[in-house]
Amino acid sequence: MNFNEYLLFLQGFLTNPQRVGSLIPSSRFLAAKVVESVAWDEVKAVAELGSGTGAITRFMKTQLTGSTKVLLFERDRKMRENLKTKYPDFACHSNACQLVKKLNQDDIGQLDCIISALPFFNFTSEMRGNLLNQIIQALKPGGIFIAFQYSLQMKKKFAENLTIEKIEFVPFNFPPAFVYICRKKGVPCNGLNLCCS
Repeated sequence: MNFNEYLLFLQGFLTNPQRVGSLIPSSRFLAAKVVESVAWDEVKAVAELGSGTGAITRFMKTQLTGSTKVLLFERDRKMRENLKTKYPDFACHSNACQLVKKLNQDDIGQLDCIISALPFFNFTSEMRGNLLNQIIQALKPGGIFIAFQYSLQMKKKFAENLTIEKIEFVPFNFPPAFVYICRKKGVPCNGLNLCCS
């Protein structure tokens, strides 16, 4: 990651700390832990929420097959433009709250995997609920959801609709982070707009 990307991330944090959640991008240790938790040979479609400057995207790209469909979501306009330049083959969108809508527009069924760097606990309860509803609807039954957070405060909320398989602690990050590895509960759904619990 180059110095300009660090500056871009810092600028995003200073502009909107509630949305960005950290002063600097994820460390390579955190990115590696997130990416190694996925069976990439089974992933045909994946979304990354809160892609930032691509700290995790970079690691993820090395694992993908040529046919894997990738959607990146980043609210910060400058960081999103940077992602579009670096990853022209990936679809870039601004609002993770429109995840299901964007899947429909891009003619993608449900996702095998969702990776999230969103600082859920910084959001209003309404926004948290909306995001989690989008995630549940977008994931295939048995699909994997990986999120890193800086505390265990979301554990109960995640467990309402997902099976938490494990939580890994990554000390070599600023701040240190917890990586939640979860699976969608339930039986197959008929279409994206029905959510199974």
